Amino acid sequence: MATSWQRAEQLAEFFAIDAVERDQQGGTPKAQRDAIRQSGLLAMLIPQQFGGLGSSWREIMATTQLFARVDSSIAHIFGFHQLQLATVRMFARADQWQPWFDQTASRNWFWGNALNVLDERMTVQQQIGWYEFSGQKSFSSGAADSEILLASGFETSNDNRFVMAMVPSGRTGITIHDDWDNIGQRQTDSGNVTFERVRVEPDEMLLEPGPSSSAFASLRPLISQLHFASMFLGIAEGAFNEARDYTRREKRPWLQSVARVATEDHYVLHHYGEFWVGLESVRLLVDRAAQQLDAAWSKALTLDYAERAQLALSVGTAKVAATQHGLDICNRLFDVTGARATHASLRFDRHWRNMRTQTLHDPVDYRIQELGKWALNHQAPEPSYYS
Repeated sequence: MATSWQRAEQLAEFFAIDAVERDQQGGTPKAQRDAIRQSGLLAMLIPQQFGGLGSSWREIMATTQLFARVDSSIAHIFGFHQLQLATVRMFARADQWQPWFDQTASRNWFWGNALNVLDERMTVQQQIGWYEFSGQKSFSSGAADSEILLASGFETSNDNRFVMAMVPSGRTGITIHDDWDNIGQRQTDSGNVTFERVRVEPDEMLLEPGPSSSAFASLRPLISQLHFASMFLGIAEGAFNEARDYTRREKRPWLQSVARVATEDHYVLHHYGEFWVGLESVRLLVDRAAQQLDAAWSKALTLDYAERAQLALSVGTAKVAATQHGLDICNRLFDVTGARATHASLRFDRHWRNMRTQTLHDPVDYRIQELGKWALNHQAPEPSYYS
C-alpha cells in the first residue's frame, strides 16, 4: 500500500498535467478535488483512532508545499481543509469534534471556509433551541464542492460576540456564489457565500472552549500563516524548476555575453545562485517552524503563552522570508529565461500572479513590524486572528 507521501506525489503528477490550462479557465477543479478525496489525504490531521492518518503538521505542510509546486490553488484549498479541521479540534468539545472527525475520515468530506473575520456582514441570532445565521462572507476559499463549511458571525443577541459554527454546505439557505475572478489562485473558489436565515444546531456551534480560550486555541492563526509560508515556498520552487528547465533548453546568451551558452553566462549564474540561497533559507525556516508546531500541538492545553510566542516568531520569520524570496523569484525568473519566455502559452506569469494574490492575505509589513518589536525591544507577539 502506498504511503501518504507516495499518494501525494501521484496526485501532484496528476495536477501538473493540465495545471496551466486550468489556471486560465478558473472555476472549480472538480476532478482534482475528487482525486484528493479518493486518496484519503483529507484525513491527514485526523488521529488514527478516528479513522485518519494521524500525520504530523510537518508532513501536512510538506504535502501543501509539494502541491503548490504544480498547482497553488489545489495547495490552498487542501491546506485550508486541514486548517478547518484543526479549528474544530481546538474550539470544540471532545464530544463534538470526535464524531465530525470520524465522519470526515469515513466519508472523505472536504471542508470549506466561510470564516473571514474581517467581513462583519454575518449576523447570528440565538433562537429557542437553535441559532440563525444570516449575511455574507467573502474570500470563502474552498466553499464550492465542499461538504462542510466553517462559518463565523457576530451574535447580535449577545453583545456582538464572535462565534463560529460547522455547517453542512448543502443546508437550506446557503448559496455559494461562482463569483471568484481574480488574477491569481483562480481555482480556489474564494468568492462569496450567502446565508439566508440558516438554521444551526447547538451541537454545531463552536462555543466550548471556543476561540481565544487558551494558548492552544490561539494556534489557529499560526497554523494558517505557516500554511501560507509552505504554499509560497512551493510556488517559488515550481517557478524555479520551470525557469531552470527553460534556461537549459531554450535560453540564448545575450549578444554581449562572453559565454558560449546561456548556462555559462555570469549574470544568469548570479541570478540562480541568489535564487538558491533564498529557497534554501526558506526551506530551513519553514521546516523549523513545522517541527515547533508539532511540539506545540502535542502539548494541547498544557501549552503556555510563552511557548506559543516562540512559535509565533518562528512562523512569522518563515512567512516573511517565503513572501519576499517567493515574490523575488517569481518576478526575476524572466531575467534568466528571456523575452520568448513571456509567450502566453507558457503562462510563467501564473507563478507571480498566484504568489502576489495570496501574499496580500495580510500585509507582510505588519509581520515584519512584529518581528522588529521582538528583535529590538524583546516584545513578544500577542495572539490575534492574524498572528
